[in-house]
Amino acid sequence: MFEQVSDKLRKSEKIVFVTGAGISQESGIPTFRGKDGLWRKYDAMQLATIDAFYSNPKLVWEWYEERRRNILSAKPNPGHVAISELQKHKEVHVLTQNIDGLHQRAGSKSVYELHGSIITIKCTACSFKDKIESSFSEIPPTCKCGSILRPDVVWFGEALPQDVWQGAIQQASTCDTMIVVGTSLAVSPANLLPVYAKQNGATMIEVNPEQTMMSETMDLSLRVSSAKALPEIIDIVTK
Repeated sequence: MFEQVSDKLRKSEKIVFVTGAGISQESGIPTFRGKDGLWRKYDAMQLATIDAFYSNPKLVWEWYEERRRNILSAKPNPGHVAISELQKHKEVHVLTQNIDGLHQRAGSKSVYELHGSIITIKCTACSFKDKIESSFSEIPPTCKCGSILRPDVVWFGEALPQDVWQGAIQQASTCDTMIVVGTSLAVSPANLLPVYAKQNGATMIEVNPEQTMMSETMDLSLRVSSAKALPEIIDIVTK
């Protein structure tokens, strides 16, 4: 199967990866919907909605600060690195649901962060937005204008950043191979991206230890972790 996937990639001119929490799990970042997923331990409605934020910004920020510390101490794993390595040989774009920035830290250049970035902080009132890696001395942190700051992530009920989403649709609609890595594809509208690729006649490949709701629509499926599968595949392609 690895040889089949590698052969497809060799012949591809434009490859798009759609990645989810599974690819970062092996960097020590918990998933959301797995057996030990965050949403099994925490109530999303109390932590990941704008109403929850304004109701109790201190609680929401304490949770996000813990996640930020975890993410900032994590390192890209061989799956992230393999994707960036493939970019040196092929046209490769990454459409990620992850907010951890590990693709960029691994060296990937064309990354569309569908759900925003936990490292980027923005003001709830003015136009301030910046990457902030240091911890905040005060929770919740406030902007120079006096308003509360928030993580630049997409919470439940919020729209995806439209420039990023439109760019992702464009890449998905024009690729000849799409590789879906470490995501259950349970979240809309990100789960529409494989549909756009399939309409373009792209070869669909899934890399996930577990079966997903999209598995039956895939041309090839590797039931292996991305940290194991991607380096092997991409090593064959780039030899």
